Amino acid sequence: MKIAVVGTGYVGLVTGTCFAETGNHVTCVDIDERKVNKLNNGEITIYEPGLDVLFDRNIEQGRLKFTTDLKEGIEGAKVIFLALPTPPGEDGSADLQYVLKVASDLGPLLKDYAVIVDKSTVPVGTAEKVAAAIKEKCQCDFDVVSNPEFLREGVAVEDFMKPERVVVGTSSDRARKLMETLYAPLVRQGNPILFMDEKSAELTKYAANSFLATKITFMNEVANLCELVGADVDQVRRGIGTDSRIGKRFLFAGIGYGGSCFPKDVQAMAKSAKDASYDFRILKSVMEVNENQKTVLLNRMEEHFGGDLRGKRIAIWGLAFKPYTDDIREAPALLNIQALLDKGATVSAYDPEAMENVKEIMGDKISLEDSPYTTLEGADALMIMTEWPVFRTPDFDKIGSTLKNKLIFDGRNLYDVEDMEELGFEYYSIGRRQPKNGQ
Repeated sequence: MKIAVVGTGYVGLVTGTCFAETGNHVTCVDIDERKVNKLNNGEITIYEPGLDVLFDRNIEQGRLKFTTDLKEGIEGAKVIFLALPTPPGEDGSADLQYVLKVASDLGPLLKDYAVIVDKSTVPVGTAEKVAAAIKEKCQCDFDVVSNPEFLREGVAVEDFMKPERVVVGTSSDRARKLMETLYAPLVRQGNPILFMDEKSAELTKYAANSFLATKITFMNEVANLCELVGADVDQVRRGIGTDSRIGKRFLFAGIGYGGSCFPKDVQAMAKSAKDASYDFRILKSVMEVNENQKTVLLNRMEEHFGGDLRGKRIAIWGLAFKPYTDDIREAPALLNIQALLDKGATVSAYDPEAMENVKEIMGDKISLEDSPYTTLEGADALMIMTEWPVFRTPDFDKIGSTLKNKLIFDGRNLYDVEDMEELGFEYYSIGRRQPKNGQ
């Protein structure tokens, strides 16, 4: 099948590459000429494990190409995916200007029937708006389908190629058959394609991410309570995670969620509820708690140093919002780094993948190092922000001998509290026993 994907960001590039891998001929369209030139020259523009192999193979075999020309990109395409940014506005609503602009541009370019697919995360009612924008200048039949993505950064290729479910919102039998054919190779093991109306599909994505964000936030609240009453959040997590009604995932306490999806999707769902005159109180609390959770370690650091961080040098391990990605959008690390700088501290940092992205934002405000251990030189404390595997079993003797103080603030609970005490570290974590001077 001939497919077009408009937008070559994270979702667009994964979508286009993976559909090419199942034998389709895919043209990806983007207005960024520099990015398109890189992609056509075989240079992948995002970090996502496993994507490079599929990308290289499909470029070589001619099933995947890129262009800045929308007319060229959609020529002959039976399905056109819109994978465009929908950033949050000041009021939390999703900004649809990019989606609706492309929809308007598509109208006069469509010559034969095609299915236009909203792959971007969009609020309820967007399919109707897209259809109206296309219809203004379109002379042929078309259908607009909602097909939200459920890709987890770091395992997006696996999620796409072996989806737990595919959600398709359409009221058209013709569009349904095309989408069924397109996704058939990905659900051969029996995982469902869930067909529903467009509005329900649109809301499903927001509801899923908002629920997961709520689950994370609930456990962070439990962690904060654990510290006050002397319980251990890891033991509580195991105790409730083995209940099949709850499940084991998204129960790890930490310094809050970040990334490109959870923050904006929770905001957008809360805004949609407000627009419908519904007070979604749980989501208001989720956003408030998560914002406070991001700086809980920084507060402890200030307390440890007597309220004064001026002149302190802090080593940071982890800059991405989660491991296996270079994505720093809404990353707790960035908020903490800026707060440290504002309080008069200096920062040295390391991340396996995200340092170039941080450099573009922070320039020379912080020192970006080539290894985890060089960040420790001259540092008063180590602060762990992302649970990369490389940080899980470090050389603690080297950490202790390089830091000025054997002092670690761990926002991801990577290490055992008793082990750290035996090694002589003052070890602050989330929802577990804190050092004596921290109680």
